[in-house]
Amino acid sequence: MKIKFVSFLLFLAAIFTLSAQNSVFVYEPQIPILIDRTDNVLMYVRLVANDVKTLNTIDLSFGKEVNLKEIRSVRLFYSGTEADQRKDGVYYAPVGLISGNSGKGLAAEPSYSILRDEHKNPSGNIRFNANQNLFPGINYFWISIQMKPKTSLFSNISAKVTAITADNKSLDFELKSQSHTRRMGVGVRRGGDDGVAAFRIPGLVTTNAGTLLGVYDARYNSSVDLQEHVDIGLSRSTNGGKTWEKMRIPMAFGQYEGLPKGQNGVGDPSILVDKQTGTIWIVAAWTHGMGNRRAWFNSLPGMTIHETAQLMMVRSDDDGKTWSAPINVTSQVKDPSWRFLLQGPGRGISMNDGTLVFPTQYIDPQGLPHAGIMCSKDHGNTWTISAPARDNTTEAQVAEVTPGVLMLNMRDNRGGSRAVSITSDYGKTWTEHPSNRSALQEPVCMASLIKVEAIDNITGKDLLLFSNPNTTKDRKNMTIKASFDGGLTWKESNQLLLDEDYGWGYSCLTMIDKETVGILYESSVAHMTFQAVKLKDIIEK
Repeated sequence: MKIKFVSFLLFLAAIFTLSAQNSVFVYEPQIPILIDRTDNVLMYVRLVANDVKTLNTIDLSFGKEVNLKEIRSVRLFYSGTEADQRKDGVYYAPVGLISGNSGKGLAAEPSYSILRDEHKNPSGNIRFNANQNLFPGINYFWISIQMKPKTSLFSNISAKVTAITADNKSLDFELKSQSHTRRMGVGVRRGGDDGVAAFRIPGLVTTNAGTLLGVYDARYNSSVDLQEHVDIGLSRSTNGGKTWEKMRIPMAFGQYEGLPKGQNGVGDPSILVDKQTGTIWIVAAWTHGMGNRRAWFNSLPGMTIHETAQLMMVRSDDDGKTWSAPINVTSQVKDPSWRFLLQGPGRGISMNDGTLVFPTQYIDPQGLPHAGIMCSKDHGNTWTISAPARDNTTEAQVAEVTPGVLMLNMRDNRGGSRAVSITSDYGKTWTEHPSNRSALQEPVCMASLIKVEAIDNITGKDLLLFSNPNTTKDRKNMTIKASFDGGLTWKESNQLLLDEDYGWGYSCLTMIDKETVGILYESSVAHMTFQAVKLKDIIEK
């Protein structure tokens, strides 16, 4: 009897050891699936194998709602093992498996992954035959998905791993993420495109003709801020963001006055559409002769190009196809004592009374930043600047929340949450909004805010839409939120997570039609990612 009991204990210990040693975790990240990419991460598989030698198979099942005809290929990759340096953490890949920051960001990096199996035009249930010898300890696998070029921006993917076998035996596994509905996107710009190292600072509008215009910094040498070799780039879509035309350059200064291009950069664009005239305006900051140091610290008091950054504008009267020569409005709006005046990047608005409004920011003589607005009552011919809304704030976005009342939603250097002020006199005076520093968390980053009137959306109610990295510390969890009470509250049930992974975190929203909002943002999978989202997917039913 004693021998049987000891044998039973040994059996239990063996089971426990087997379970501990052969732990298997499946993780599905909530990140965009880019239609234009060969490989997109669908699933990660982390297998700790100390007494199994070979991974045989992984079974995958797609949700019934998935349009399988849109899937070109599904692949299984093996990406090796883990470093001892990271032994105290839990990871699902040893390195970034697909670069979102280079022109090579279309396919799996071949030196980091080995293709083990592929299913082209897959059925709803597939089996990957891995037949992969396992490294003692941690092993990483991942499943890739490629869509066909004509895949709808509104198609979704849901899938789950249903079985895993090793050494010809079934392995238990644990799901380490919630079941996600994965959304499509388009990589509008990637590092390396057109010889540009990095694309940053998105702005996005819908013209009166329904064209989408996306603007951004084309940063040729690196991702660093002005002063550098930076031009304003623009991408144009006439089909709701499905495809984008070749990049245009609406504003660039080249080797102005004999200085190198790197000392004539222009950046941080903001764009607006004059609803009454159809004219499109872009405003940006031009830096001249700062020795390639950061403009934030090296722009000085004064008014001339040799002293301080210049506020420059261009206009288009043909739906964004061609652009005027740059127009310098610095003398109209800058106080000579300010060190730096620039726009709030993203977008401006055309008010119901025809007033054009861009968000602004300036650095005072003591080095303290302030956010505000600048307005034009004559369709962009002349501009005036407001009083500051709040100190120690920078990148802001503006919305007309009710007729004649403007809300300024500001990046706040105090950290943790957004600052919000309102004005009913075009910024002569400001009042703190009840949601100030409480309703919207942020990791100190740019954000987007747009007002959508009841007549312009399917809900039949006025709403505000907001996007930013929905955290207080890291630039991750890019989320769209909706408010039906003028920004007082942003219910969790009216929020949609688009990208849980890390990126630079800037974003800009625009309505595509009454049912759909578009977002251009700095995602984890491309420098400029576009997604189109139905309002019904954001707003609680």
